[in-house]
Amino acid sequence: MIALIQHYWSEFLLGFKNTISASIIALLFSFIIGTFMAIFQLSGYRIIKAIAHIYVELFRNIPLLVIVMFFFIVLPMQGILLTGFQAGVIGLTIYTSSFIAETLRAGIQSVPIGQMEAGLSQGFSYWESMRYIVLPQAFKIVIPPLGNQFISLVKNSAILAMVAGFDLMYQGDFVATTTFQTIPSYILVGFFYLIITLPLNYLMTYLEHR
Repeated sequence: MIALIQHYWSEFLLGFKNTISASIIALLFSFIIGTFMAIFQLSGYRIIKAIAHIYVELFRNIPLLVIVMFFFIVLPMQGILLTGFQAGVIGLTIYTSSFIAETLRAGIQSVPIGQMEAGLSQGFSYWESMRYIVLPQAFKIVIPPLGNQFISLVKNSAILAMVAGFDLMYQGDFVATTTFQTIPSYILVGFFYLIITLPLNYLMTYLEHR
């Protein structure tokens, strides 16, 4: 295994960097989109509420692979060219944001309605009350499930291997098929994933305790 690392260190390092990049980008945008979709689902405007509900239910119930393949295969057929990395990140973002939206929606609804009413009575607008009063409490409540979503996102980033996204899984497949050292190659891939997920797990546990 040491010899494998020495000869293919650059490949594993590239995959590691791409996996981290894809995870950070998808995490950031899925969190933003998911937050807005959670709020929109609780909106008093029927059209906005319906659009958000359709978005969440649609992408939450379609396999991640199908979403990624749509961006990697279908859109290029219409003249919209995307690299495997871009298609994978977009698909991963959309898929994860639907789960984050549902998690945050449950968190917002668990905050007593009196909190919103108190904010409105003090002169805050709906969005100000949501931003400064309700959302901070909701985020605190949903830290455990939200952390699970973030960790799942990192593991789901392996989908990039299906579209030549040059992530860890892609590089692991390349090394395994090149050297025929299948077991050591995938053990190394798993080890690199642990380097990402374990600190993230400890961070979410720390935030939960705080």
